[in-house]
Amino acid sequence: MKILSVVGARPQFIKAAAVSRALRRTHREILVHTGQHYDYEMSSAFFEGLNVPAPDHELGVGSASHACQTAGMLVGLQRVLLDEKPDMVLVYGDTNSTLAGALAASKLNVPIAHVEAGLRSFDRSMPEEINRILTDRISALLFCPTPASVANLRNEGAEEGVHLVGDVMFDVAMDACARAEKESHILQRLGLKPKAYLLATVHRAGNTDDVEKLRGIVAAFVQLAETLVLPLHPRTRKCLARAGLFDQLASARHVVLTEPLGYLDFVTLQKNARKVLTDSGGVQKEACFHRVPCITLREQTEWVETVESGWNVLVGADTRRIVQAVGKPFAPPTDDCPGFELWDGLASQRIAACLAACS
Repeated sequence: MKILSVVGARPQFIKAAAVSRALRRTHREILVHTGQHYDYEMSSAFFEGLNVPAPDHELGVGSASHACQTAGMLVGLQRVLLDEKPDMVLVYGDTNSTLAGALAASKLNVPIAHVEAGLRSFDRSMPEEINRILTDRISALLFCPTPASVANLRNEGAEEGVHLVGDVMFDVAMDACARAEKESHILQRLGLKPKAYLLATVHRAGNTDDVEKLRGIVAAFVQLAETLVLPLHPRTRKCLARAGLFDQLASARHVVLTEPLGYLDFVTLQKNARKVLTDSGGVQKEACFHRVPCITLREQTEWVETVESGWNVLVGADTRRIVQAVGKPFAPPTDDCPGFELWDGLASQRIAACLAACS
């Protein structure tokens, strides 16, 4: 089968690292990079660090409004689809690249397979939620990471083509951990000791584009009394500067600001952190993989299992709640998250087998 895979952002590069390896054993894969994440730290560094195959096509869309970015991707993807004539289009997650890949394929009557189908935060103010819902509605194959995601699709009337395959990010994380032990020196470079620092990420538009929310998060970070490592997404850096908050954060002695990090360095920081603070869906579950308590800077999450298991708490952008969660001990009732039985490193192989069975 000839499969055209669409990626464009950091989480998709991570997932493609595992899935592409599995696909290429039995299928022909054409990899398209939309250019949604386009600078070296957010794009090329991940391809190199994770050994993702070089893209066959790069659209170079870059940063823009949701409408302009998605429109640019649609134009480029239609051209590639007409040239390549794939049997299936594979999309990942919930970004504009996901939706553009699905829409372009559907307009040309090419079947769509969606990795990480069925996730729901039930907050339609989030662009990611709209991307998930629309992509699921037009996909022929729905590859679900958790039992909850299967239940969400069933509640929406989708039962055909639904496959519970497990989480492909676990496949990558475990492989990366083994490599990071040998190759990453980020703790030594930043002068950190295991379990003696916090790790934070902030990039979601709901936080970065809302000055009051961004101010609440920065105030919490500044108030904390322990080392906080914060790799800065380029957009977040710009938003902090525009809101007049960057200098306040940078002048806090306990806050360690870095450029975006390669995956091996980031995995090392995650695994060794005392707690993780994030508004990223992927980082929430990666923290759970590594049994590191997570504080989510949102009011909802698509990864409900992490909260139900006690490994994750939702605090929004409220300064007081963030500071309290950092200081409060977590007491997960079990060492595992629901769905852990599918954390076996075989999710990507299940996806490849499913695609083979449908060819």
